[in-house]
Amino acid sequence: MKFTITYPMHSHPYHPDFASGAGVATLAAACEKAGFDGFGFTDHPAPTQRWLDAGGHDSLDPFVAMGFAAAHTSTLRLIPNIVVLPYRNPFVVAKAGATVDRLSDGRFTLAVGVGYLRKEFTAVGVDYEQRAALFDESLKVIDAIWTGDDISYEGGDFTAIGITAHPRPVSTPRPPIWIGGNTGAARQRVVDRAEGWCPFAAPKALAQTAKTAALDSVEALGVAIDDLHRRCDAAGRDAGALDIAFTNFEGGHPGSPDFNASAHIEGLQALEKLGVTWVHVHLPGDSIAHALEAIDQFRAEVIEAG
Repeated sequence: MKFTITYPMHSHPYHPDFASGAGVATLAAACEKAGFDGFGFTDHPAPTQRWLDAGGHDSLDPFVAMGFAAAHTSTLRLIPNIVVLPYRNPFVVAKAGATVDRLSDGRFTLAVGVGYLRKEFTAVGVDYEQRAALFDESLKVIDAIWTGDDISYEGGDFTAIGITAHPRPVSTPRPPIWIGGNTGAARQRVVDRAEGWCPFAAPKALAQTAKTAALDSVEALGVAIDDLHRRCDAAGRDAGALDIAFTNFEGGHPGSPDFNASAHIEGLQALEKLGVTWVHVHLPGDSIAHALEAIDQFRAEVIEAG
């Protein structure tokens, strides 16, 4: 089992220390030292004030921030949670991802999702109704440009002729791609084009808002993983070679007064039996100091105890 965190700028307003190079460097280095395996950032280039007021959160640019974190670590894998792929031209995503992968000596995983915030799509000039088609198109382009030269592609929104984008990523044949989303369509994309699935815990209300399927229990996750395995079998893919990243429902979060490490470890064991290979660990976002305490608590009570 591997552990990853999303940088805890998960409120609005955020604690100002999180919007600093020192904050990113300190938390990334602390996570690596404690035995965490992954570290990433969210992707919200243009959130609305209404969404922020309703419980949304601010964010740093994920590619810039991952590059900064890479410079202060040596083993930590850089995994965004997640890049909303339709927001950007895929050649731009491929260039940013290749740069992070090369400068981090091959420590980049491109975790991507379709997105759901209609007004954010409007703000960046992307047709919300075309997001699924754009997502699929982008996956094809990124795969091609990371692995070949003289690439031509005629899509719904752009035409590229004879493109060669070097330097390529260090990872071969390319950096791994994880696909987010809770639906069968997302799982099929994993089977067709990716190395991992990163759904998110979503009760029915959140799932309705995010335009995805509810995923609110280990049992529901198990049903979804069974579906993923069936799709792998149908396509001749080895399901055991795929990464699956999810959240642990049991024991609470480190840094919280009610954190129960024993229950958390039992929850990890249940997830592992289902085939989960990576677990997202939630850190407190009220201060850098509190986040560091939570990292150390998780190290002592879960990573080293397990």
